[in-house]
Amino acid sequence: MSSGSSRAIVIDRPGSHRLVVGATPEPGPGEVLVRVAAAGICMSDREVYDGHRDAAYVRYPVTPGHEWSGTVEAAGPGVDPALVARKVVAEGFRACGTCERCRCGETSLCTGGYAETGFTEPGAFADHVAVPARLLHFLRDDADLSAAALLEPAAVIAGAVRAGRPRPGERIAVVGAGTLGLLAVQLLAASSPAELTVIDPRSERGAQALEFGASESLTPADAQGHHGRYDLVVETAGAPTTAASSCLLARRGGRVVLTGMFTPGATGIDPVHLSLSQLEVRSIFGAPSAAWSEAVRAFGLGLLDPAPLITHEFPLEQFGEAVALVGGGDPKTGKVLLRP
Repeated sequence: MSSGSSRAIVIDRPGSHRLVVGATPEPGPGEVLVRVAAAGICMSDREVYDGHRDAAYVRYPVTPGHEWSGTVEAAGPGVDPALVARKVVAEGFRACGTCERCRCGETSLCTGGYAETGFTEPGAFADHVAVPARLLHFLRDDADLSAAALLEPAAVIAGAVRAGRPRPGERIAVVGAGTLGLLAVQLLAASSPAELTVIDPRSERGAQALEFGASESLTPADAQGHHGRYDLVVETAGAPTTAASSCLLARRGGRVVLTGMFTPGATGIDPVHLSLSQLEVRSIFGAPSAAWSEAVRAFGLGLLDPAPLITHEFPLEQFGEAVALVGGGDPKTGKVLLRP
């Protein structure tokens, strides 16, 4: 089993963090201990640090880190020891597996109570993370573990694409060209759309979307001339106006999938437009197991390559500097990783 010391970032309360050195965790029954290779910092982590996350979805003190990859270092009681040395990612939701929603495969809707790695359970801003072995997804032996740290947001987008049901030859728009939006472009490009338009005010992000497979890049102002054009609109920005504007972009009878995390006070969707246009609107929070499987498969096949999204890497000791970059507004800041 494991031995020695292990470091972890602990946020005791909003705005206060420390680097803790302690004994290497031991995996419990049904768990594995993973040596973390890379962990991504996302806006949810920034919200935890700033104290802006809904109190029902975080438990202080907490070691954050829900986007990560690593290598299994030890297997707990009841776990196949052959898993040791495997490269892995793991689902964040600690779904119960037995409630009606889980039994229907909708693990992101588990009714057994909310528990998630990095929010209520110790996460991967650490040398090691312990997770239930049943949540693991296995990577190829030659997998790029830095890129694999982005498979959590990729799974969210895989869930959004599943909900949107893209068909060849459709007109598709992606609203937002952040991490989620650019991953969406890669997955949606594989569905052979007639048009794949990305809408973002940042020209640098628009240019990157074109490299990722988009056919057109528009600013939000330019996109107003495209109202009613798209069969499918995948919203990824979570900006105050983008839920409402995404519905305006869809054609009558079209489909809209909302994946951005909206804050209270965001512009509401016009119910008159919604009913007259007969839109199908879905929202996404997290990812069920099936979406994780699809993202991992797409990554293994090369259909999904998150590596170009990574712009910064920091050691654990520089967590404060790293988290300050996230949400800082610099268009040159893409995905920020911690490398324990």
